[in-house]
Amino acid sequence: MVSVWHGNTSEHDKARLERIVRTASKIIGCDLPSVASLYATRIKRKGEKVMGDPSHPAYSFFKPLPSEEDSIPMGAEAPGDIIIGGIFPIHEAVKKDPDIFSPNQQQCVRFDKAGFTKSLAMINAIETMNKSPILRDVGITLGYRIHDSCADVSTALRVIADFTQQGDCGVGTNTSTYEQPVMAIIGASYSEMSIAIARQLTLQMIPQISYSSTAAILSDKTRFPAFMRTIPNDEHQTAAMVRLLNDNNWNWVGILTTDGDYGRMALDSFVSQASERGICVAFKEIFPGSVNSPDIHSVVRRAVRTIHNNIKVKVIVSFLKPTQMMYLYKELRDQALKAGQKSMKRIWLASDSWSSSSYVTGQVPLEDIGHIVGFTFKHGDLSSFNHYLSMLEAAGHNNTGNNSFLELFYTQLNASRDTQNTRLVSNPMEVLRNNTPADTVFSVEMAVSAIAQAVAHTCRTRDCKRPGTVKPWEVLKALKLHQFMLREKNYKFDDKGDINLGYDVTLWRSEKGIVHVHDVMAEYHPLNNSFTYTSHSSKQALSSTVSRCSDRCGPGESKKTAEGQHTCCYECINCTVGHYSNDTDMDQCLPCDLKTEYSLEGSSSCTPKPLESFSWQDGFAVVLLILAALGILLVLLVGALFLQQRHTPIVKAAGGPLCQVILLSLVGSFISAMLFVGEPSNLQCKARQVLFGLSFTLCVSCVLVKSLKILLAFQFNLGLQELLWRLYQPYVIVGGCVALQVITCICWLVLKSPSYNVNLQPTTRLAECHEGSYVAFGVMLGYIALLALVCFICAFKGRKLPQKYNDAKFITFSMLLYLISWVIFVPVYVTTSGIYVPAVEMVVILISNYGVLTCHFFPKCYMILFKREQNTMSAFEKSIYEYSCKNTGSVSIPETSLSEDTYISQPDIISAPSLFLPTTEPIVHQRSSGVTKFRDSNNWGNICGGLVKQQRNCVRRSTSM
Repeated sequence: MVSVWHGNTSEHDKARLERIVRTASKIIGCDLPSVASLYATRIKRKGEKVMGDPSHPAYSFFKPLPSEEDSIPMGAEAPGDIIIGGIFPIHEAVKKDPDIFSPNQQQCVRFDKAGFTKSLAMINAIETMNKSPILRDVGITLGYRIHDSCADVSTALRVIADFTQQGDCGVGTNTSTYEQPVMAIIGASYSEMSIAIARQLTLQMIPQISYSSTAAILSDKTRFPAFMRTIPNDEHQTAAMVRLLNDNNWNWVGILTTDGDYGRMALDSFVSQASERGICVAFKEIFPGSVNSPDIHSVVRRAVRTIHNNIKVKVIVSFLKPTQMMYLYKELRDQALKAGQKSMKRIWLASDSWSSSSYVTGQVPLEDIGHIVGFTFKHGDLSSFNHYLSMLEAAGHNNTGNNSFLELFYTQLNASRDTQNTRLVSNPMEVLRNNTPADTVFSVEMAVSAIAQAVAHTCRTRDCKRPGTVKPWEVLKALKLHQFMLREKNYKFDDKGDINLGYDVTLWRSEKGIVHVHDVMAEYHPLNNSFTYTSHSSKQALSSTVSRCSDRCGPGESKKTAEGQHTCCYECINCTVGHYSNDTDMDQCLPCDLKTEYSLEGSSSCTPKPLESFSWQDGFAVVLLILAALGILLVLLVGALFLQQRHTPIVKAAGGPLCQVILLSLVGSFISAMLFVGEPSNLQCKARQVLFGLSFTLCVSCVLVKSLKILLAFQFNLGLQELLWRLYQPYVIVGGCVALQVITCICWLVLKSPSYNVNLQPTTRLAECHEGSYVAFGVMLGYIALLALVCFICAFKGRKLPQKYNDAKFITFSMLLYLISWVIFVPVYVTTSGIYVPAVEMVVILISNYGVLTCHFFPKCYMILFKREQNTMSAFEKSIYEYSCKNTGSVSIPETSLSEDTYISQPDIISAPSLFLPTTEPIVHQRSSGVTKFRDSNNWGNICGGLVKQQRNCVRRSTSM
């Protein structure tokens, strides 16, 4: 018993003992603690035990233990074949004195019941595993050494130094736990400590498993190869927070975080993911990393002012520590009361660092705080841990074993007698149950199970009872390669050393003054970044809150952000013509496919453009179609009548067979007009213009033949007349005229033919025919106009022929009507747009057709049907006779051509049959006895000759063709 005899030993004996220890160290090859250090440790431990037991007889001889606000680090330990280290924040901070420069251990302050509960969870898990078949089969037990980090990085590093500076060799099976190396470490709680610890443990590759350090940087195995954790990293937590904000359309939020590795990394991760979802951070407040910082209260007041000034921020994301949140809520209530407000309700998104700490509300009612939505790790069955607490309760205050933490806990409860809180004193385990973070307890149990099963797998082929048999890096390898089981479920660390089970989303509620923090409202699944809600009423309670800088832009609007402002602060403007927005808060309007769609200003969708054409259902089209059909019917009736009366003088005078050709061409022209109605096709576009061009060219060519015949009969001198009569071949002329038009149309169709085209209008699509080459189109129409102009000129000169059988005036009028209508057509066609463009040409075609039909054929039909007495040979002869007597004075040859005797002896009389009746033989001019005789198949020459003889005295001057 070193603690008994070492104090009475002389200095000479102490020196001799120290030399013996140093010699033993050299022999075995490892460092051993000095006798003095062993004595100091034993005395300190014994003194702590006496001071922790007021009933001890020697209690009055020791200085009382410091209060909750001023305590020193303590520990708990248990022997075993394999030692596991534990680091837990039993206290919340250390009392730092800036005037002290020596590297002494600083005093810890504020006992943390939640941190103490986590250490008990580790002890219970180890004791449970020692009883399990997993370790019994390999014949080993687990021991532990648990230290208090005091939520301070420097203190945690001192603990790690204590863990790693022990020798790695043993001196027998009875070696104390102090001398045994630590094979793995569970902890720390905060990421700042875990990062610092991990760098130290990496030197010896001692596996470290954290139960609540979530910094994403710890997943980098190139820097922290020995670090592992039983929870997901912060990237998943911030992703869950951002998803919740996005699902509830909250895009204007504030952030509270700590000034440390955990807080800074969580802030960066959150801002990065939030910006991708269009969520803006209205303000960021950075709190000191230590709750014992002298600046904490000024920072809290500044944060409260910021929250008050940002009225539109109804959602605040917090990565603070529990005590910091408690300070914040208290200050919020005080400021609200000063401002005359009853409450400052917000929605608080609590990170895993304080989401299970119900005491943060302090004396502030939860109703005044608002809604607290916590993100907690997955929790398991607490029945084993609750049973362990019941065992501690049954053991009583005096049976604390080697757990100085438990002694301190009971001491704190005893000190509460001054506050007359008898409930805490009488039922201490109830206090622990109320401060049990279910998620963290489960994470600690997972860490212990993983280490125990990794050790068991390593010790299957070796004797692990002998110290030094198992190396820490061998345990690390087994942890990474093998699965472990906990409550009949298998788990395995991923490539980053994490176990990602997702999160439970809790909604705090208050019932009779008691705050419940474990009511799960949803589960977050990291694999697909989604929530599964278990409480839809809680979801609806949150969705009614609006946290936005600007009102939502509805469909048909887009956001316009001013330069220098947050993207979440904007004004809504209507989408322009041709654009739309079909969702809320769209950054820009989407363009419509202008080929098939259109949209008006402020449209929420694109409207399909209807395909329009000069359709069959259009009223104007129906009228024109009726006129075209009527024209065809009239042409057929006239053709039948002329065919029946083909031997009568009127039909023969009208042109005979040429009349049937003209009527046939009019049928084609009327049909071409009908092709301008309806949705066109490529074939229809080509056919309608070509059919009209050829049909009307044929019609005008035949009319031209009749006009030339009149001109030949009356307007030339005798010598030229004889030459032209020989050249006058009606069918050759018609064929030649039509042939030129055929060549024009062929060139048009081959080089650049008309085709179907969809003309895009602002709100419609117009199905039309594109004429291909407007030059060819103009040449075709110009050629017809040229023929019509020649007809007009020739007919105009013969307009004074006998009224009953003369076509000159009708030809003149019909051609003039054609020319006028097509001259008007050109500007109207060019300036007209829309579905009625085809109607313009269709109207002009109908006018032209009806002009020819009414002027050329209707007068003849009238005479055939209603003036039958004038459609006889005698009436025809009488008409010629009257015309000859009436116009002989006006039809003459120049006086210089013939002598006076010639006027009397050789008058040349015009033969009427040659003017109005078709001949089957060439006309031959014979001069005998002063009479010009014409010979034809109908013997009209002799008839006319007799008439001329009887009227010789009437003739004074004559001319001859």
